[in-house]
Amino acid sequence: MGAVVSALVTASVAFAPGAAADVQSEQWYLEPMQAEQMWKVSTGKGIKVAVIDSGVNPRTDSLKGQVLADEVPENVAYGATDDYVGHGTTMAELIAGTGTNGGIQGLAPGAKVVPYRIQAGDQSNPEEKRKTATVAEVLRAVADTDARIVSMSFGSTAPDPEIEAAIKRVASKGKVLIAAVGNHGGEFIEYPAAYPYVLGVSSIDKSSRVSDFAAHGHYVDLVAPGENIPSYCRPDFSTYCHDNQGTSHATAITAAAAALIWSAHPDWTANQVTRALIDTAGRKWPKDKPTQKSGYGTIRPRTVLADPNYDAGDPYSDPLGKWNKKDGEKLVTEIAPSSASPSPSATGASQGEGSTSADKAAGAGSKAETVSAESSDDGNTLWIAVGAAAAVIVIGGAAFAVLRARRAR
Repeated sequence: MGAVVSALVTASVAFAPGAAADVQSEQWYLEPMQAEQMWKVSTGKGIKVAVIDSGVNPRTDSLKGQVLADEVPENVAYGATDDYVGHGTTMAELIAGTGTNGGIQGLAPGAKVVPYRIQAGDQSNPEEKRKTATVAEVLRAVADTDARIVSMSFGSTAPDPEIEAAIKRVASKGKVLIAAVGNHGGEFIEYPAAYPYVLGVSSIDKSSRVSDFAAHGHYVDLVAPGENIPSYCRPDFSTYCHDNQGTSHATAITAAAAALIWSAHPDWTANQVTRALIDTAGRKWPKDKPTQKSGYGTIRPRTVLADPNYDAGDPYSDPLGKWNKKDGEKLVTEIAPSSASPSPSATGASQGEGSTSADKAAGAGSKAETVSAESSDDGNTLWIAVGAAAAVIVIGGAAFAVLRARRAR
């Protein structure tokens, strides 16, 4: 029982890192997000981001010194630094890239990336896939590390009890989980974005319009830049391609935004970081009425960083509870580490249920919903296909100029 994962085809032109027209000139969102001003306050230093994807190549110019490969638990370390399609490396650069030699400039260049590779349908070598860890295995391993943020640019149309249990375990350790909602344009949100305790991220373009390809539904929490983003498009990492798109990119950018905020406020809990992202998001509707296309609005970390006295609210109240949780569900705290406190949940509605008529009207409006005109944020996701009987992960999709019609999530 699986769904076909569709990817967007983009007309891409390759160019080498360090070329005269380097990729940073294509990262249109950095200026409106006021990245240079934010970096005077925070670069994400001290924050580790677990990037669960197709693996991460730590040898690119932009990632040298940014990837903590030695911190990947041994039982899930196979292939972590051997990215077979380039998607995971692109996500890592969007988060923590230094921009060296004209490479991608990450939004949180002071943060560090901990790389993980998961089984995916894009892996052409069956033996390689067999050796690679499953999503649930990686999540269980990540739960016991000191990475504070988990970036998941992948998805599946089918829920998996083992993965959901692993998600809850990670959340119980006080980490922020962020995932792409999907690139199929349909009226449902893919997993893991649709699981409780996960921030689901959709995509907007340069005009702050929600991308036509972005999925919509009850688990969209935030939107971020996801169109016309440079990405790796060659197996040898010698070139980037222009104008790629996807909720994967928006997810990575949102993870970087969370890193900027948490670095500036290291004593905050995951709930407070999440609430800060939600409360300061750019929107044209009441904060307590998230829409099915834009959620709470466009990420604006600069708003938090500009106010040293920003009040992030109750450290133990889950800001995603009302919009994302199943009725009566509570998160049991296993450990309350000093670096990231636990996040008990509140009651709320499950996907497909509990949507008010106002929510539905807002989510089902124009084909390309416009978010706040002043908001300019970024996000991208990687797609994983998980079937009912077996997990099949499809990675990349629109991140490359290749048509991928394998998304059994």
